[in-house]
Amino acid sequence: MAESGRLIVLAAPSGAGKTTLVHKLLERDLDLAFSISYTTRPQRPTEEDGKDYFFVEDSEFAAMRERGEFLEYAEVFGNWYGTSERYVESLLDAGHSVLLEIDWQGAEQIRERRADALSVFILPPGRAELERRLRGRKTDSDEVIAGRLNQALSDMAHWRDFGFVVINDDVEVAADELAGIVSGKGGDNRTDNESNGRRVAELLGSSG
Repeated sequence: MAESGRLIVLAAPSGAGKTTLVHKLLERDLDLAFSISYTTRPQRPTEEDGKDYFFVEDSEFAAMRERGEFLEYAEVFGNWYGTSERYVESLLDAGHSVLLEIDWQGAEQIRERRADALSVFILPPGRAELERRLRGRKTDSDEVIAGRLNQALSDMAHWRDFGFVVINDDVEVAADELAGIVSGKGGDNRTDNESNGRRVAELLGSSG
């Protein structure tokens, strides 16, 4: 039988570039499997059902939640997101390490149930760049962008709850750091590293 894989949790505020980093990480490591989340959010034109998300109605999501089928779930901006425990366990049992791209609320639930999970929080380099990225999507109204920005700033305060932190200033550098963490060589990115504490404090305290 294949050796069971490891659960890897990636969380970030909206606009931090987490999805881009996930794609780059998956390109580097064929032993990684991506966990596709269920969501009630409307499907965007560029997204594929069963590849980006499993898109379901509110009633179906609620039924799955009542049956205890989610390893974690959370409501974000009025939409529900959840990770199927059965789906994740099947990938782990097959020997894959499984990558979860979720928010900090979901990561908190994972840590309570799977203490062995590796957790990484991804941060943008500053508020100005975060806002630029959110506006660059050109999929949301100014009101929605303002809400996402405020929520992102609030989410960033949870970075110390994670085992590792990556500041996504240069995407290639950040991808290298993330790959190092996954391979067990990311000591410099530990959240208990004092230099990281100073870097993040400066980032959170700046407006740019």
